[in-house]
Amino acid sequence: MTYYSKLDALSKPCYSNPMNELVFLKLGGSLITDKTRPYTARAQTLARLAAEIATAMRQNPGLSLVLGHGSGSFGHTAAKEYQTREGLPQSNSERYWQGFAEVWYQAAQLNRLVMDALHTAKIAALALSPAASVTACEGQVWAWDLTPLKSALQAGLVPVIYGDVIFDTVRGGTILSTEDLFIHLARHLRPNRILLAGLEGGVWADFPARTRLLNEIGPEVLEMNRSGFRNAAGADVTGGMLAKVEQMLTLVQELPSLQVYIFSGEAAGAVELALKGAPSGTVICASQKK
Repeated sequence: MTYYSKLDALSKPCYSNPMNELVFLKLGGSLITDKTRPYTARAQTLARLAAEIATAMRQNPGLSLVLGHGSGSFGHTAAKEYQTREGLPQSNSERYWQGFAEVWYQAAQLNRLVMDALHTAKIAALALSPAASVTACEGQVWAWDLTPLKSALQAGLVPVIYGDVIFDTVRGGTILSTEDLFIHLARHLRPNRILLAGLEGGVWADFPARTRLLNEIGPEVLEMNRSGFRNAAGADVTGGMLAKVEQMLTLVQELPSLQVYIFSGEAAGAVELALKGAPSGTVICASQKK
């Protein structure tokens, strides 16, 4: 089979994964930046996480990874100031587009730091800016040429995406989170697992008291605990924990074999263990255990 015939197989929405295991990993903005301090990265944490990813991939050559990261105190700070996600206002469009470009710049700045950490850890990674390839319609992915991303996977590279500004056919412009992008990718690539690493140990039923960590979330648990899924400190323009849980629950109901884990990447080794198949935290699944 030639390289391009293999790539053709990847173009089918429900392909049989030629890789042993495909995992989506998100390094949350709360984990890699200080969300309470604008434009502040956590450089030591980034270096540790990159080293853990490198170790997991080295020890499991069959692991294929799509890596995403949040924008944390970089993109969210600028996006909140300019209300970028809501779309082009009827007045003062010049300021909106200036803000749109500023959010792109700040998100790209953080992406550069992530890529520097991956490069130092000797991970063959390739950043793919969503702003350059994705078009949205009413805040949802409308068109995305996945050929470069699939080609990167087929070549054994790690494609890296992130929450970014996106041109929108209705709103003019918007922001899509890493979760928004993962949802679209999951429908096309059918990953084995989605790992969402943040600061919190999982999903708390009573944030910020943090006395009851939910081990598993299905539709019933979501409805019973919805009011407790509040956001952590710092800027967040894409909906925070409740939006994350709702999005992922909808996805696993559509793809019942998929499991999504929300866990803390703060402890040394947690991300490495998750990539090796032993994630902690909260699992979101289509049906709950009896």
